[in-house]
Amino acid sequence: MVFLGLAILGFLQSGTAQSGRAGSGGHYFTSFDGTRIYYETEGKGPAVVLIHGFMGTGAVWKKIALFRDLRQAGFQLIIPDLRGNGQSDKPHDASAYLHDAEARDLMGILNRMGIHHYLVVGYSRGSIIAARLMVLDPRVTRVVLGGMGTGFTDPQWPRRKLFYRALMGDSIASLASMVRSVQQQGLDQRALALQQFGQPSTSPGELAAVHRPVLVICGDQDQDNGSGQALAAMIPKAQFRTVPGDHPGAMHSAAFSTIVAAFLEAPGAP
Repeated sequence: MVFLGLAILGFLQSGTAQSGRAGSGGHYFTSFDGTRIYYETEGKGPAVVLIHGFMGTGAVWKKIALFRDLRQAGFQLIIPDLRGNGQSDKPHDASAYLHDAEARDLMGILNRMGIHHYLVVGYSRGSIIAARLMVLDPRVTRVVLGGMGTGFTDPQWPRRKLFYRALMGDSIASLASMVRSVQQQGLDQRALALQQFGQPSTSPGELAAVHRPVLVICGDQDQDNGSGQALAAMIPKAQFRTVPGDHPGAMHSAAFSTIVAAFLEAPGAP
């Protein structure tokens, strides 16, 4: 089910903002279905939404150079915990993760903040949600898709289905360590499974219709999610860059920050 342009923006006006934890810089937004989404903001200036990956939270961004560099460059950073993660609500109903729910949460937050134009940086699964924003929301001006290849363009992506099965209890040897990590960290295993169940795909046709600048950036040892170069080739104004590292490591490299910050600050960016 696809929601387009102003229609979805009007629909999301039904969300409400609530105060976050005292002293944390955090806020809660009650989204279209009553799910509370936690987010933090830092700085003033052009808005950049930072979208974390699977099993993560917005706090991961504060551990890498890009966070410091963007803040010093004069951007306003908007850092959510996607539904099912961190301090956001974790619905156990599969329907809560369907129909672009995560992108709609973020669009609702931006509506409430009165943001008219914004940039997006996603990493890993966060790039999948970033891709939905660039398709659904005309306010998006530039997008960074980090740690992502063509895998998510397939609605029947085998990797997604394996993650779902493993998290729902099937014995899959190649993902046993991932499931153990979820359990050892005390993460909500069912919510994570349902994120995989409802994870959106973005078709090559949708990507071909995007005419905004896009940066696809991956580690030179990262093939976890398919070819980043092939993904960039699907998007008319996309460029592809590599930095040293594997999938979890690439975003921590100094080169990642340098390249992403330069892309966001390029002439024509808000």
